[in-house]
Amino acid sequence: MLTGTVIETITEYTSPERVKTGETLSAHTSFRIGGAAGCFVEIGSPKELTDVSEYLKREKIRFFVLGNGSNTLFSDEGFDGVVLHIGKGLSEIKVRGNVIYAGAGALLSAVSKQAAANSLSGLEFAAGIPGTVGGGLVMNAGAYDGEMKQVVKSAQVITPEGGLRELGIGELKLDYRSSILRHSGYIVTGVTFELKPGDKNRILGMMEDFGIRRREKQPLELPSAGSTFKRPEGNFAGKLIMDAELRGFQIGGARVSDKHCGFIVNTGNATSEDVVKLIETVQKRVYERFGVMLEPEIEIVK
Repeated sequence: MLTGTVIETITEYTSPERVKTGETLSAHTSFRIGGAAGCFVEIGSPKELTDVSEYLKREKIRFFVLGNGSNTLFSDEGFDGVVLHIGKGLSEIKVRGNVIYAGAGALLSAVSKQAAANSLSGLEFAAGIPGTVGGGLVMNAGAYDGEMKQVVKSAQVITPEGGLRELGIGELKLDYRSSILRHSGYIVTGVTFELKPGDKNRILGMMEDFGIRRREKQPLELPSAGSTFKRPEGNFAGKLIMDAELRGFQIGGARVSDKHCGFIVNTGNATSEDVVKLIETVQKRVYERFGVMLEPEIEIVK
């Protein structure tokens, strides 16, 4: 339970209009699922993020850093701590030569468009990814044979001990849907990309092609968190789920997409419990059939 003193202190670090209590988290995730946050803070700058997160660490108050919510499932009971929302306040994008700096709250799609506008190649794969730069780096987001690992030069982070630091590409330990950032206490404030000069028309053409393929193959018409499971080595999660005869399988309002079995979608009234039960059912069925344990890609926050 958050006290009034805690909320007042957070307000002193930020501003009253950006600190809310009882904010419904379903409004801030692509799944459109989740109860209320004890406190929800719209972060306005890297300094605010540093000050608030360091205060919460000192006071041992639970907090969660949220970007665009495109890979997150909150509990129906909500989150009893503080949600630090990184968005417009950290969305600056700067281009210098073949290098782009983007704040952690900038959308990957926006950075991709900025790269294309400056005839820079490498971020075409990110044009349709709905997440932020910060979230994308934490998960080493990727699509269509491209991933963050290929284009990131460094990241600006708040360290677990407090204070700002720059981590080079080697220190980030980016791997398939993982990085050193995921469970280490680092908080991303910005990312520096190093791209290659390219032909603008070709770059835009690739982005358009990827967009068409997404619309044709993915259930974009229903709320989801994108691919529910990581790709198992030597196979594809969607194919295994389809071969396990789970296409269209539903628990409550959560359903294995008919369009792409790798997605669990919210048909309109799904709860987080529905989604979790469906994930567990899919894992069990696929393991029984094929001996493969699917690992969730989405972040489940309880």
